[in-house]
Amino acid sequence: MKKVLVIGYVWPEPNSSAAGTHMMSLLNTFTAQGWDVEFASPAQKTEHMVNLSDFGISSTTIALNCASFDEYVAHYAPDIVMFDRFMMEEQFGWRVDKYCPTALKVLDTEDLQCLRNARHEAHKGNRAFDHSDLHSDIAKREIAAILRCDLSLIISSYEMQLLGDVFKVDSSLLHHLPFMVDLAALPEKTKSFDEREHFMTIGNFRHAPNWDAVLYLQQIWPLIRKQLPHAQLHIYGSYPPPKATALNNPKTGFLIKGWADDAYEVMQSARVCLSPLRFGAGIKGKLLEAMIMQTPSVTTSIGSEGMHNDLPWNGSVENDPQHFADAAVALYQDSVLFAQAQNAGAALLETHYDKHPLASQLVEKIQSITQQLKAHRESNFTGQMLKHHTMRSTQYMAQWIEAKNK
Repeated sequence: MKKVLVIGYVWPEPNSSAAGTHMMSLLNTFTAQGWDVEFASPAQKTEHMVNLSDFGISSTTIALNCASFDEYVAHYAPDIVMFDRFMMEEQFGWRVDKYCPTALKVLDTEDLQCLRNARHEAHKGNRAFDHSDLHSDIAKREIAAILRCDLSLIISSYEMQLLGDVFKVDSSLLHHLPFMVDLAALPEKTKSFDEREHFMTIGNFRHAPNWDAVLYLQQIWPLIRKQLPHAQLHIYGSYPPPKATALNNPKTGFLIKGWADDAYEVMQSARVCLSPLRFGAGIKGKLLEAMIMQTPSVTTSIGSEGMHNDLPWNGSVENDPQHFADAAVALYQDSVLFAQAQNAGAALLETHYDKHPLASQLVEKIQSITQQLKAHRESNFTGQMLKHHTMRSTQYMAQWIEAKNK
């Protein structure tokens, strides 16, 4: 039985974020192989975190910059270590190399944070994003972590291409893994066009792109409301701050709903999902949930990026506020357009997000690299070089912090 250690940046919250859902899909894929899985994190536990023991997964709390992890990982002796985001590889990767040198190191990027950060900076500067924006300290750290690992999971087809074309990362170190959806568990029927009403959006308020989308909706919503004076926009998401709840305005139908007990239910109750993202990376869980619940969506090119390739979107992709509003109104009023969008969403799920082939391909990739791990690592000289310097720099910084804390 393989032993898998997953080092999480946060505890999984599948009902709060797409990252939490994706993490649970990975954990369940590992347990389905009969592998022993343990989840460890230095993060504080939260009210919305999932009970991992319900899924046959053990868990433990670990400390940053502390030698206690060394004894822990040596005793657990994992065959595979998966880092949740590059910061966890920076913190614990060198310790894994030292105490479990034969363990396969996998990095789950979730999305490329250097891409999200670069787009955010360009947005704040009110200018177009350019590849030169990627040449940041975050990019250097994130790409270094990718190169130090044996395999990195990349959620977006756009990011796969970016890593190869811009950062020249060898394809043998990367594996494209979008969200995994169990098609057999999809609802055969959801609420009809006539049974649905209003617009909705959903997303963790702590995630900067989601909060910016709420602010952008303040510009777009009056354009929709002008054409549909009785419509409402329901805005759901975990951890709404006071600045978000202050935007609640029943008179205009701009309603901050906050936490949704059942994200799928509120999604299928709405007629159209709105997601006007102006920056970000990865692929968007809320838009996948819209497809699952047969709810047409209107988003931007950032929102749809890496999600549909050449296939039609399940709604509309618009970057201009007025065009965005007009597309939303058209879907809301036209049952034929609504049905066409639903069919497009079903085709996307079947083509790109079927859990079973995706999970099988991931397991096959892991097993293939494991069987030839020495040769795989020898072909990645840059990664070996970075490990050498990390063991001399990051290691001593961590040990200095540890000594200082004492």
